[in-house]
Amino acid sequence: MLGYGRRPTPTGDRHWRGSARFALGCALLFLGMTLLVDLDGATLTPARTLLWLALTALLFTILFPQRVTAGPGWLEVRGLLRRQTVRTDELVAVRRHGRVTALLTLRDTDGNRLDLDPRVLIANPFLWHELDTGVRRSRAHGTLLEGTDVLEQLAHQIDDATTQAVLRASGFS
Repeated sequence: MLGYGRRPTPTGDRHWRGSARFALGCALLFLGMTLLVDLDGATLTPARTLLWLALTALLFTILFPQRVTAGPGWLEVRGLLRRQTVRTDELVAVRRHGRVTALLTLRDTDGNRLDLDPRVLIANPFLWHELDTGVRRSRAHGTLLEGTDVLEQLAHQIDDATTQAVLRASGFS
């Protein structure tokens, strides 16, 4: 039971650490391989070392995953360079962009905007629960005017993925 003044712990993407380690591993492997090839060819110079370090940093920046966290009434996405937060209980619009690599865009009454890969919600039921709870409050307050169909489609995708996971775990699929 929560005491006075204590806030519940935010829910986060349970796969984020593994993805971040993967990004770091790929970047370090790239650096090691390029330095090894240059050392073997006796072409390693300080300028080439700086080039490989810069390219390694660029690769890490590209591969580094966004960190998604949620709590009662809010959702946040943090990357290396920016942070986006919306009030899920004050949503105005939800849009889905793209077909191959879909992107979910959430906008709240304060004008804050957040872009999110819906696969993060599919893979993390607790994040979805926090968003869905906020969406229900937005509907009850009458602020959510656009995107309920997008959220219903996403809810069906999440239900299907959860059902598949339960069937796999029980040995039926």
